[in-house]
Amino acid sequence: MIEKTITLDDLSLVDFLGTSNKNINQLSSAFPKSRIVSRGNEILIKGESADVVQITDILNALIDHFHQFGRVTEENVRGYIAQEKQEFVPDDLPDGILLYGTKGHPIKMKTVNQQRLVQSVKDNDLVFALGPAGTGKTYISVAMAVRALKNKHVKKIIITRPAVEAGENLGFLPGDLKEKIDPYLRPIYDALNDMVPFEKLQYYMDREIIEIAPLAYMRGRTLNNAFILLDEAQNTTPMQMKMFLTRMGPDSKMIVTGDVTQIDLPGNQRSGLKEAVKILKEVKGIGFIELTEKDVVRHRLVRDIIEAYQTNVQP
Repeated sequence: MIEKTITLDDLSLVDFLGTSNKNINQLSSAFPKSRIVSRGNEILIKGESADVVQITDILNALIDHFHQFGRVTEENVRGYIAQEKQEFVPDDLPDGILLYGTKGHPIKMKTVNQQRLVQSVKDNDLVFALGPAGTGKTYISVAMAVRALKNKHVKKIIITRPAVEAGENLGFLPGDLKEKIDPYLRPIYDALNDMVPFEKLQYYMDREIIEIAPLAYMRGRTLNNAFILLDEAQNTTPMQMKMFLTRMGPDSKMIVTGDVTQIDLPGNQRSGLKEAVKILKEVKGIGFIELTEKDVVRHRLVRDIIEAYQTNVQP
């Protein structure tokens, strides 16, 4: 048994601890073998070493949360507890929650088509998720991959994008290879940072348990026991798409996401995504999910912008 004291400085004890210390009581309930006591502006922790480390991490996360948002709720406490203790994610989490993020917030399905996407991934080893920007297709796909890794359904996550400039000439990019390709993969890092604590994400990436790479690096590989995501697939050529799809090995899941209205390939290049959908639509075991402007979960104006372009721009 070890003891540790955490001092609460520069915060409102009522807003942090909750009425009648309900937030601390909830934390105590999650660690019944340990003792957590609030005395003034100090919290005393006594228990086994592993529990004390987890409780300390949760309290530090809650302190950071308070300084950012000005209060701590029981839901916040539940979220941070779930994130810290979450080595396995039950299938029956309430309200469409897929997992809890690094800040303790629930990552959940918000629309019917997002629910259909999650179900299709459960039912099929290969799923195409098509739809405009802001519909959550990439974010939900990354969440499904992280969930599968936590539950040990796969041994690694592989996320890739074609390195195609989005209508801009980026010119010569300085730095090593990682620094050159990172701008293309930034949205993937943003999603992962929401779902995996920084140190654990660094650990996973250093050991290639989570691998983020440009599409060209998939050539010649067989991807076994992995959750594989191809993002921005509208910018693949037909040969690249065929190459990617045939990398799939035993015990793997694969999601292909893209928006066929935002193709950045040169004018004489066909989109591998559009061609694959036509060729594979009758193949059993492949799921196809189409998200629409009604699934947009970004700023409310994004939905209006998509609708305006659909109405006024000729194909």
